Amino acid sequence: QVQLVESGGGLVQPGGSLRLSCAASGRFSSIYIMGWYRQAPGKQRELVAIITSGGSTNYADSVKGRFTISRDNAKNTVSLQMNSLKAEDTAVYYCNTKRPGVGGPDYWGQGTQVTVSS
Repeated sequence: QVQLVESGGGLVQPGGSLRLSCAASGRFSSIYIMGWYRQAPGKQRELVAIITSGGSTNYADSVKGRFTISRDNAKNTVSLQMNSLKAEDTAVYYCNTKRPGVGGPDYWGQGTQVTVSS
């Protein structure tokens, strides 16, 4: 079992910043890929950013240059620094992790709400 707990969501004005954090526990390994996904009402869940154990990253085009994903392998945490937030970023943000490679289970956090509004 792997448990993921997110924190840091909230209400912010356009152009503002938020930092999301996720802590992994249970049968978690630092070799696992970690990432952030988001889902807006009525929309499909989409990948925001991923990071490998070695620190390689990939971002959705819509957030490049504004969001930064990072991880602390000693603490089993992953963070998402979100700057220059837009109304279009409003969604529930989910922490995700899985073992590298094809197949195997995905593990998900409970989600944290991010609302960008004037």
